[in-house]
Amino acid sequence: MRLSDFDFDLPPGSIAHHPVKPRDAAKLLHVTASALGDHSVRDLPGLLQPGDILVANDTRVIPAQLSAKRGEARIGITLDRPLADGTWQALARNAKRLHDGDRLDFDGADLTATVADRRADGSIALRFDREGDAFAHALAQAGALALPPYIERPDGPTPEDTSDYQTVFAQPDGAVAAPTAGLHFTPALLAALDARGVKRATVTLHVGVGTFLPVRVDDVTEHRMHAERGIVTAETADLINRTRAGGGRVVAIGTTSLRLLESAASADGTLGAFAGDTSIFILPGYQFRIVDRLMTNFHLPRSTLFMLVSAFAGRERMGSAYDHAIRQGYRFFSYGDASLLERAA
Repeated sequence: MRLSDFDFDLPPGSIAHHPVKPRDAAKLLHVTASALGDHSVRDLPGLLQPGDILVANDTRVIPAQLSAKRGEARIGITLDRPLADGTWQALARNAKRLHDGDRLDFDGADLTATVADRRADGSIALRFDREGDAFAHALAQAGALALPPYIERPDGPTPEDTSDYQTVFAQPDGAVAAPTAGLHFTPALLAALDARGVKRATVTLHVGVGTFLPVRVDDVTEHRMHAERGIVTAETADLINRTRAGGGRVVAIGTTSLRLLESAASADGTLGAFAGDTSIFILPGYQFRIVDRLMTNFHLPRSTLFMLVSAFAGRERMGSAYDHAIRQGYRFFSYGDASLLERAA
C-alpha cells in the first residue's frame, strides 16, 4: 500500500478552527454499506439500538507545550508521556543544542528539569525536579495546550480552548491531544443515550505527540506508530464481553478507543484487561475483533487515521463519504464534525 492510496483533495476552508456550540449541534454523517445519511450528533441515540455499548476514552489533556532555557538558548518542549523510571519522554525544538545532564529552566513557573537521555529519533527524556500534585500545579502554570498545528492560533491557545479541547469524559491526566470524537458529547446527549438504553463504558488511552506527526514513508506498511499508554480495567472488559454475548454492538467513540480495544482483544474476540503501551497500526486488511461501529471526526489526507477508517469501513466507501462531506460543508478534524461508521463485512 502506498501513501498516495490515502490521498484526497481537502480545501483549506474545510478545516475547523473553532468548535460549534453547543457541542452536540455538530453534523454527523452516518456511513452504512449502502447509503450516506446526514444527521446531527444529537440524532445519535436514534441511530443506535438499546443494548449497544458506547466506549469512550476518558483521558484528560495536559498543558504539554513548554518553553525553557538552557543558559541563553531557547528550547521548545512538547511532553509526550511519562516513562516507568519517572522521567518524561518529550520532543524538543533545537534538540541538537541539548546534552545529557543539561538543566532546563521553564518559563512561567519555578520548574526545572534535567536531560536524562537524548535519543537518535530526536526525542529526549526529562527528569523534573518534582512529581505528583506539585508537578501538576507547576505544569498548569508553565504549560499550554499543544493544539494541532492546523488550528490557527497565532497568539497561542485561547482561554476558550482550555475547556473546548477537553471532553465530558475526561478524568486521568496524561494526554497531549484530545480524543476528539468525545468533544461532541454533552450531559444532555448522555442522558438521551441512557434513556435509549445504550450502555456506556470508558477506557484510557493517553494520546501522545505522535498523533501530530506525518507519515514520511511511501510504503505505509513501513510506518511505525509511537507507543501510547492504555488501560482497560477488568470490569470494563467484562461489561463489554457480556454486552457482545447478549447481542449488543460495541460502538467506539474515536479512533483512540478503537485502537485500545483492538489492542486488548484476544484472537477469539474476547476482550481482556490491559495496562501497558500500544503502538497498533491499523491498515486495510486488518481483521477487527471487538468494535462494530465507530464514531469519529473527519481526518486529514495521507494520515494514519484516514488509513484506519479505510480499514474499518472500506477505502472506496470512505472516499465517497469524504467527497460527500466536503461537498456538503462538513468541517474536518479536531474541532470539526463527526461520522458514524458501520464496519465493512
